[in-house]
Amino acid sequence: MALSRRTGARFQASIWPGFVDAMTGLLLVLMFVLTIFMVVQAVLRDTITGQENELNSLSSEIAELARALGVEQQRTTSLTNQLGALNATLDDTQARLTEQEAIIASLSATRDRQAAALEAADARIASFEEQVAGLLSERDTARDQVAELSEARAQLLTEQEALNLALATARSEIDEQVEAARLAAARREALEALVADLRAENAETTEQVGVLTAQVADLENALSDEETAKLVEAAAAEALRERLENADAELTAMTMALEAQRARAEETLTLLAAAREAEEDLNARLAAALVEGQDSTAALQARLDAAIAASEERLASLQAQLEAATNEGQETEASLQAQLAAQANRIALLEQELSASQVDRTTMSSLEAQLSQALIRVSEANALEARLEELRAENAALTSDLSGSEQTTAELQGTVEALRQALADAQAEAATRTESEQTLEQRLAAALAQQTAVEASLADTRDQLAAALAAKIAAETTLEDRLTDAEQRQLLLEQARSELDEQTQRAIEAQRQTELLNQQVGALRRQLSSLQALLDEATMRDVEAQIQLESLGSELNTALARVAAEERRRRQLEEAERIRLEQERQRLEEERQRLAGENQDLEQYRSEFFGRLREVLGNREGVRIEGDRFVFSSEVLFPSAQAALSVEGRAQVANVAAILRDVSQDIPEGINWIIRVDGHTDNVPLSGQGLYADNWELSQARALSVVRYMIDDLGIPPRRLSANGFGEYQPINDDDTAEARAQNRRIELKLTEQ
Repeated sequence: MALSRRTGARFQASIWPGFVDAMTGLLLVLMFVLTIFMVVQAVLRDTITGQENELNSLSSEIAELARALGVEQQRTTSLTNQLGALNATLDDTQARLTEQEAIIASLSATRDRQAAALEAADARIASFEEQVAGLLSERDTARDQVAELSEARAQLLTEQEALNLALATARSEIDEQVEAARLAAARREALEALVADLRAENAETTEQVGVLTAQVADLENALSDEETAKLVEAAAAEALRERLENADAELTAMTMALEAQRARAEETLTLLAAAREAEEDLNARLAAALVEGQDSTAALQARLDAAIAASEERLASLQAQLEAATNEGQETEASLQAQLAAQANRIALLEQELSASQVDRTTMSSLEAQLSQALIRVSEANALEARLEELRAENAALTSDLSGSEQTTAELQGTVEALRQALADAQAEAATRTESEQTLEQRLAAALAQQTAVEASLADTRDQLAAALAAKIAAETTLEDRLTDAEQRQLLLEQARSELDEQTQRAIEAQRQTELLNQQVGALRRQLSSLQALLDEATMRDVEAQIQLESLGSELNTALARVAAEERRRRQLEEAERIRLEQERQRLEEERQRLAGENQDLEQYRSEFFGRLREVLGNREGVRIEGDRFVFSSEVLFPSAQAALSVEGRAQVANVAAILRDVSQDIPEGINWIIRVDGHTDNVPLSGQGLYADNWELSQARALSVVRYMIDDLGIPPRRLSANGFGEYQPINDDDTAEARAQNRRIELKLTEQ
């Protein structure tokens, strides 16, 4: 019994540790594999999540950059449009400013001329006052002499009553002369008051002009460019209207004053004539009185003769001075009337220039060269705009690159999604594998349990064998007598063989099950290897995707840096262009001011030229002045349907050339002036059988005939002349009448710039 227990315990001690070690190793392997799988899955999940976040942030940055790029493009387009509008506004404003400056200059010149005329009138009035003062002093002297004569008459009263009567009559007449002189003094005082009123009105006008000039300066400083141009134009027009009204009022006042002065001068002349008649009558009466008292008053006669001679001399001198004053008054009146006529002509010219400046803008032919330069600068601006368009195209290409990068990013996102799907499939397969492993583990556990049961049954068998051996021993002890040793051994051997066969069959079956379990474990390991390969492949793809994302990020950063550099370069170009345009605008402003000065000078000489032409040819039939052009009727210069100048036409053109030579000597060399000769015809077609096929050739031939005559016969330089033919296409009267056609047949002369 003791022997059998020791044998079973030894068998159990030798089997159990190996089984425990095998199970522990298998569990450790499974835990290690599961741990690696979970760690790899967690790492992949974190990596994919980080990549998604980075892709989302990159997508948002790309969208923000695209939006900013669109905003900058819109802003560039808006700035380009604003630049074009501002350039147009600047050109319009400069043109209007030029016109207003010309109007203001002409008005300033007119005001200066009026001020000079007023000063001359003041000087003449002062001379008149001096002359009146001289006359008054001479009147006082005459009064003293009359007083002396009165004393002499008082001495002669006792000598002759007739002489007293004559002297009384003379005294009464002298009193009447004194009253007339008093009336003349009163009229002189009224004239001085009128002159003072005129001076006060002139001072008020000067103050108003100064106030208006200050207000214009303040408004020009306070308002913007466009508002200043508009307000200056309106203010200039309003000031022009007010000045025209004031000029009309002043002209009316001056006319009335001149009429009053003329009336007063006529009254003074009348009074002086009456005084002369009274003096002559007094002289006659005194002579008669002296003749009647010649026998008794010889000495008194001598004194009276001397006094009469002195009085006659003084009266002659007074009469001469009065005639001189009358002549000066008449000359002053004539000069004032001439000034009034010139002022009216200037006002008419100003009205014509104002209407021409408001209606016809084609008179700015003097700025054609500057306009061509401005067009060249506009072409340069267009080239810069083309450069800006190229920059926009580059920006568009960069935008397309960004969109390509976004598409590549989208493809990478698709690849990542595919990888995620593959990973999910792998995870599902791994879960399936895990379930299979769990099933295999369950089967392995069942096999191990079965093996344990077999081992337990083997142990029971051993126990039973030990019990059998113990029973055998007991039987041997009890049947020692009955059995021999050989029989007992043979019996024990047969029993052991039968039990060994059974145990052998059970061991083979357990071994077969163990091999099956080992095959299943190998298959599970192969599946785990394939899963690991799939995980490694997914990891490699993830690494490649990460590399692609990094490369795309670097490319995106490069593209963004390129876009930023292009934007910075574009801004620098725009700033340089803005500076250049500002400098160009300043240069154009200086050029405009210079041209305005030259134009003003040319306007002055043009006014002088046309003024002399008006004086020489203004009253001739078929010759008229329209604005800044001098118009000859074709009948004055040419025979019908011919281009050869007539004798009268040559004389007219010679007068114009003579005036032109006189005026051209005063024009500075810096002003590039020309005389433009324009030929016009009526709308009656030619027969086509003569020298000229149509009206156009006839108008050109007539203009060329005038120019060649001025060059060949009158010595006008060719570079100062220009011949143009317009045919019937620029009529001044569209009516279908003989008078209208006669008006349209004309030759126009115009002094302008090249």
